[in-house]
Amino acid sequence: MVRASKLLERIQYTCMAGDPDREVGALVYDSRKIEKDCMFVCIAGANADGHSFAAEAAQKGAAVLIVEKEVELPENCGVTVIRVENTRYALAFLSAAYFGYPAEQMKIIGITGTKGKTTTTYLVKSILEHAGHKVGLVGTIEAIVGDRHIPAGNTTPESYVLQQYFRQMADAGCDTVVMEVSSQGLMMHRTQGFMFDIGIFTNIEPDHIGPNEHADFEEYMACKGLLFKQCRIGIVNCDDAHWQKVTQGHTCELETYGFSETADLQAYNMRLVTKPGSLGVDFDVRGLMELSVETNTPGRFSVYNALTAIAICRHFGVSDGDIKDALLNAHVKGRIEIVKVSDQFTLMIDYAHNAMALESLLTTLKEYEPHRLVCLFGCGGNRSKLRRYEMGEVSGRLADLTVITSDNPRFEEPQAIIEDIKVGIGRTDGRYVEICDRKEAIAYAIDHGEPGDIIVLAGKGHEDYQEIKGKKYPMDERVLIADILRERGKAL
Repeated sequence: MVRASKLLERIQYTCMAGDPDREVGALVYDSRKIEKDCMFVCIAGANADGHSFAAEAAQKGAAVLIVEKEVELPENCGVTVIRVENTRYALAFLSAAYFGYPAEQMKIIGITGTKGKTTTTYLVKSILEHAGHKVGLVGTIEAIVGDRHIPAGNTTPESYVLQQYFRQMADAGCDTVVMEVSSQGLMMHRTQGFMFDIGIFTNIEPDHIGPNEHADFEEYMACKGLLFKQCRIGIVNCDDAHWQKVTQGHTCELETYGFSETADLQAYNMRLVTKPGSLGVDFDVRGLMELSVETNTPGRFSVYNALTAIAICRHFGVSDGDIKDALLNAHVKGRIEIVKVSDQFTLMIDYAHNAMALESLLTTLKEYEPHRLVCLFGCGGNRSKLRRYEMGEVSGRLADLTVITSDNPRFEEPQAIIEDIKVGIGRTDGRYVEICDRKEAIAYAIDHGEPGDIIVLAGKGHEDYQEIKGKKYPMDERVLIADILRERGKAL
């Protein structure tokens, strides 16, 4: 049990009824988890408003209610009512206090941006662990606490869950946490209640704009910028046209990185690297550090990801050797993940699941001047048809051969989705084949691979399932590839 006043110690509040020193046994924000003697935080969500469950919480024996507006309660229910300006904001501070302010026991690194967040978090984790640190991770794919891998629901989890992870990480001996920070997470106060030691801005493009997301690009940039009012050191990509707007009003020290000669940490002399069955890039760094780096992932955006990681790890005193070794050997599941199947051609898995990401990926790969660029992808069901047209058009324009297949059809018929993709390809003169079964499609791409080809399996990335008619079925492209090779008497 803990006194409510202890949990409220960093929040401005008004006690509307009862005793703020009352003891509580649990902190709850989900009405389904209300229990006797809990503190129930009434949050207005997209689908339900927690304030409408206030009377139910009182009847079930909740000790304290945290509200931001008037609630109707049974007479003489005896519950303590605390009013705050914003319950979601308050939840972050309540959660931090409830778990004993675990973020203050570790260095916290937050990475925001439209692209590059996931890859960069894994690169930073790899480098720091190579240098002897114990690092927790919170991101789009998973949270990693010691040896435990917890699948992610949101890029940035609700503040209670985030603080719970921090507590587990601190207890597991982590000295550092690296996490993806989404604009939604910042807008919804999930990352309040602590200070980031380092905040990173990778880049920004119009995305996540629409109902239940951001009203417009200006709001999207403003939400990204909140990170730089909540960190001690900000590290930003000064090649991005919007970096000054994003960091406007910042309260942190700022450092810059990029290809620009004005960058504090500058990449130059970028060279594409082609090896049997794999692609990479090497480049030199000068400014705040001077070293030469090679990565085993292709293209200019790989330089940005690596440069971001270098800029962060510099603050941990990591040696040049540890940085170089870690970057050369780092792998991120489903992010330009090269799977060696042949010395004759290169095959990779990537999460590119919209037109913007697919165009960026295919444009990068064309710089390696492949014999053919082959793109295999499908589109998700119960989603915008426009996305299908756009992805079809991008692949038709940039790939030498498109293999159209199934992704997560959900409650739609896979063939109907394929027909929509073909509408987009039809706007180009791109060649394509359609093979609805994803394993058969991958087998076709491998069986017909020609020397010098680059084959991209796009859209699924780290996902290890296929969603059909409301049910998720196991389907990991790495497993499919291994099965295909085994069936042909080969092995990975």
